[in-house]
Amino acid sequence: MVARWGADQELEACCKWLCEDSIPNTSNRLRFARRPKPPTLKEQALKALKVLPTPEGQVTLDITDLNTIRRALEQLND
Repeated sequence: MVARWGADQELEACCKWLCEDSIPNTSNRLRFARRPKPPTLKEQALKALKVLPTPEGQVTLDITDLNTIRRALEQLND
């Protein structure tokens, strides 16, 4: 946790320096590249569905993929 706080402080200092140096949009691009947002549940579920079939033509999903898809479906409005 302390390491993350220190890394965040360093990132913000670098972004501030870039802003002061008048390099357009570079600080935002740096922040996005270094602290990407985790994928949404919908994105995770769609990724889980992009599976390759086995040589026999079967598609297999592991329990983690199935749980991700189930959680995403539970969030849908009826």
